[in-house]
Amino acid sequence: MKHFTKIACLPCLLLAGVSCSENTSGHKAIDPTVEVRQSPMSLSDVARMLAALPIGGVQMQEVYGAVGSSTGDGYDEEYTLRDLILAPGSGVGGAPTKAPAEGQALRDLIAEYLGRTLASTKGGAADVQAYLDALASSDYQIYWPYSDVWDGETLPLVTFDPGFGADVNWAYEISAVDGSLEVTDSVVVTEEVAQQRPVWVINHNDDSAFTPLEFYTRSAAAVAPSVNNSADIPATKSGTRTLYLRSLRMLRNYDTWFGGGSEFWVKCGAVNDFSASTEAELKLYSPTLTEFMIVVPRSMKGKDMSFDAVLLSGFSNQLDKLAFLVTEDDGGTRTSWKCSATVKIKSRSYGFDLDIPYNDKDDIVWRGSLAASFFQSEDEVVGRFGDVEITFALE
Repeated sequence: MKHFTKIACLPCLLLAGVSCSENTSGHKAIDPTVEVRQSPMSLSDVARMLAALPIGGVQMQEVYGAVGSSTGDGYDEEYTLRDLILAPGSGVGGAPTKAPAEGQALRDLIAEYLGRTLASTKGGAADVQAYLDALASSDYQIYWPYSDVWDGETLPLVTFDPGFGADVNWAYEISAVDGSLEVTDSVVVTEEVAQQRPVWVINHNDDSAFTPLEFYTRSAAAVAPSVNNSADIPATKSGTRTLYLRSLRMLRNYDTWFGGGSEFWVKCGAVNDFSASTEAELKLYSPTLTEFMIVVPRSMKGKDMSFDAVLLSGFSNQLDKLAFLVTEDDGGTRTSWKCSATVKIKSRSYGFDLDIPYNDKDDIVWRGSLAASFFQSEDEVVGRFGDVEITFALE
């Protein structure tokens, strides 16, 4: 998902800036001792501040553990600044993890840094807390692509999402030289670089407000959330089957690497447990919409992600067509796709109208009708939907 906005600046406190001085290698080294400059809070400001901190193995493990916790719960490789400030070490979605020792968390290093840089300001400690509160209330995060290949030692490049579809940016390089940290800001960073060494990208969080499919796949018969169920229809009847989404494979990334992985919304509209034998009985039924989010980290491009999630629990032989929509989330204004699901009674087809919601800036990966016979052709069937392949099973 892409954002091009900045969060509002604080009324009295604006982000600490840093100056640069030449080092022996000819690069510009960050000087973290200069006083606060008056500028809006931006992604690049936060990246510059993080690069000025004395980051070591403890802090690397903190971020590594947090992004691992996030991906384990179905989110991207992300560590929100909200969690960094309020629950150090915790990833998105999971239970709070063990925080680093007091004084060693990134939150503590940030507080110490601000304490030094704001020592001469009128607000003092109040300004430090105001800034920490602003970070916690923002939608900023540390995004660490390809974190699973970290060697456990190399310190990160720190950069930010430049926006506007760019796939190249400059970064701060943190390295240990003669027992002390040296930071330079003349490193060009690309996705290829991020595949070879750790890169922390400061960007916007897009998915923490949603619950990904991973939360619904903790058992063999996981059921994704659904809406618009008819209250008058009993539970699954005998003779019906269950339609599963077995796996998903993304064939290309839909956003620039600075923005993170792809967030797909899969939405299926149908009539559950349909068994009407007369037109009058049609009034007892209403369509069901099953929808869930699947986050695909960039490193999973071209690889199957298994889920075994239920798309429809009461797949009847009278089903004719299902409405199917796959989008990649890019935000915008809420709109809807007007479509229909159809059933058959004595060889005659009847339609049920559906309004399936999505955002107007979303990438429409695929939308249309799927014949019920498509799912019945084999035990497992694979469909190509744009640049996504989905495997279904009917049992």
